[in-house]
Amino acid sequence: MSQTISQDKVVGIHYTVKTTEGQVLDQSKEGQPLQFIFGRGMLIKGLENALDGKATGDKFEAEIQPADAYGDRHDGLIQTVPRTLFGDNEVAVGMQFRASTDAGEQSVMIVDVSDDEVTVDGNHPLAGTTLNFDVEVVEVREADPAELDHGHVHTDGNHNHE
Repeated sequence: MSQTISQDKVVGIHYTVKTTEGQVLDQSKEGQPLQFIFGRGMLIKGLENALDGKATGDKFEAEIQPADAYGDRHDGLIQTVPRTLFGDNEVAVGMQFRASTDAGEQSVMIVDVSDDEVTVDGNHPLAGTTLNFDVEVVEVREADPAELDHGHVHTDGNHNHE
């Protein structure tokens, strides 16, 4: 009897995720499923909701709206700052930095550079994007106590914590 996906089960999935325009954003690599402990916030909320109750062998598609993925875009997270804030560091469009903000550390991406100013965007790169997942559940099993304690899956006896 196959187990169904529920809190703290080890789950392995093969997946492809695309934009609504069909651009592939990510997929499981070379036959290796993505493994995780279900219900620990390791996946976006919408995908966890879609997986809940599924069993080994289940295949499905799920359209995840931004609110259940990486959130909506917020214009307030885009700001232009003096280039001098970056000191002698190279700055180019697409580079990512950690920035200190009133809300703590935040990742920002450079979206525009001029001689005197740099425009950074604190939105997640996929904010505002509807995601389309094609998923196959390939494994559902009980997590062992060490996996639950460590908060991640131990594969092939490999549980090296460097």
